[in-house]
Amino acid sequence: MKLETYLEQNLQKSTVKNYLYEINKFTLLNRNTEHYNYKNVMEYVETIRKNYEPASIIRMLSALKKYYDYLVNTGIRKDNPARAIQLRDIKKKPIQLQDLFTDNELQKLLEPRKERYKLLEKRNQIIMGLLVHQALKIGEIIQIKTTDIFLEKAQISITGTAQTNNRILPLKAEQILLFYNYLENRNHTSNYFLLNKLNSPITGEDINYLISTYQNQFTKKLTSITIRQSVITNLLTKGNDLRMIQEFAGHKYLDTTEKYKQTGIKALQNAIEKHHPIQ
Repeated sequence: MKLETYLEQNLQKSTVKNYLYEINKFTLLNRNTEHYNYKNVMEYVETIRKNYEPASIIRMLSALKKYYDYLVNTGIRKDNPARAIQLRDIKKKPIQLQDLFTDNELQKLLEPRKERYKLLEKRNQIIMGLLVHQALKIGEIIQIKTTDIFLEKAQISITGTAQTNNRILPLKAEQILLFYNYLENRNHTSNYFLLNKLNSPITGEDINYLISTYQNQFTKKLTSITIRQSVITNLLTKGNDLRMIQEFAGHKYLDTTEKYKQTGIKALQNAIEKHHPIQ
């Protein structure tokens, strides 16, 4: 399997293009990268830290992790030397609470919409449900296989991405019937659960387009990311256990989940200062 084909299995086209650029640059500037160990990769990371902005460094490191995942997947290596690297001194852009959606707003995304084809209507409902009920990332949705769905147990198995863990999540009652009807009426034997009009596995671009068709209902920017962030933040606001939410979201590290809690606390502090300023 070619590297590009491997990346296309989980990533959007724009991300694949960026990752290929970073990987090609890495392999051209360095010799024998297939045999690099943790120290070698860290030395490269330290070099690029001197010349690039934090966002670029994070993207480059993500590309390297995918590169070594590919080498492991194809049997060239047995380990990923970049997997454990975490740049904790580089702060990602904080979550903006004002950009998130309430539970009531998210419910609008679950309302059935008429489509030309009934099967397409069900598929779109399933996608929006996976975004809202399970807070899945696009890369996780497009990887769902029919064998990942356990309707008798009301569960779905999620294959993680570079940023998330594998996990098994419960399905809502309304999702079970939707899943069943969709599978029963599909005229294709593909192992992939969600298909496009050509009976090929659905792509990230397909999902992004579907989400964009709901944008006119909101003034805030609607993306798969803001939907996921909203679901997680709303769960925390309701007082759910931090560890439970970490498992639900598939966060590899608890501090990733904690930043959502800190966002909520900061917003509350700002509201108090605005309405009850201390003179």
